[in-house]
Amino acid sequence: MQHGKYRFIVGFLVFPLAIYALFVVWPFIQSIYYSFTDWTGLSPDFTMVGFDNYTRMLDDDTFWSSLQHSLIFALLLPVVVLGLALFFAFMLNVGGRSRKGAAIAGVRGSSFYKIVYFFPQVLSIAIVALLFQFAYNPNSGAINSAFSAVGLDGVKPDWLGDPKLALWCVMAVLVWSTTGFFVVLFSAGMASIPKDFYEAALLDGASRFTTFFRITLPLLWDTVQSGWVYMGILALGAESFAVVQIMTVGPGGPADSTNVLTLLVYQKAFRDGQAAYATTIGVALLVVTLAFAAIVMRLGRRERLEF
Repeated sequence: MQHGKYRFIVGFLVFPLAIYALFVVWPFIQSIYYSFTDWTGLSPDFTMVGFDNYTRMLDDDTFWSSLQHSLIFALLLPVVVLGLALFFAFMLNVGGRSRKGAAIAGVRGSSFYKIVYFFPQVLSIAIVALLFQFAYNPNSGAINSAFSAVGLDGVKPDWLGDPKLALWCVMAVLVWSTTGFFVVLFSAGMASIPKDFYEAALLDGASRFTTFFRITLPLLWDTVQSGWVYMGILALGAESFAVVQIMTVGPGGPADSTNVLTLLVYQKAFRDGQAAYATTIGVALLVVTLAFAAIVMRLGRRERLEF
């Protein structure tokens, strides 16, 4: 069994690693290189400027506000999304009343609820952003129209036009669009946990609250940790960019109250013709993303439980 083992492994790994290096690692290296130049992105000519772009970035108030918004997304969105997803998944798999022949069961209609929760994943994030942009319209949107229908005509916030509300409105859209995926993911994990564990705990007098924190969460922790990292990367990356770019005024407004690092990279590269400075911000985003993943993996490290 050991004969030719390494040739077999290398034969399978060489091609995918080469593709990964070409399309992932090499662009990162290029970005770092261009961040030390004055390249505009519109001309093949550029010169080396050393750390000038990094100095400019550290003195840029827009960069710091965008970084703050990205960190808010990365810190709050995983907590809210994963918390809701764990609650819904637990109710769909374990939280229902006992039925004939099954001491542990989900709420009635749990299969239908899984489809409902997963439905936002079927839609493109661009479509979701457009739908909510219409819903947030202060004059004819569904939300303010609902307020008027129940007699609250005086309550008509300018959801995306108020700097104090816009960021939270965008965050609500991301919560709505991503929670369903994790509900299905956690439901699959919970379905693999032996029902005997729950039945034994209930016979000993444990409540649903206790079974969640003593059985479900410990046995599901590896999945939760992976989801935490994945959700953080979504919050720092493409999902936040798409929603902010499509929904907000400016985009990124009002008054840069919703700008995030990914949108700032796009604006500097394609709107302002400052590709080198955009890659500098991209390098900062890479550092933030790697630091976030490392911190989550370190804080979430615990002894692996098997069943």
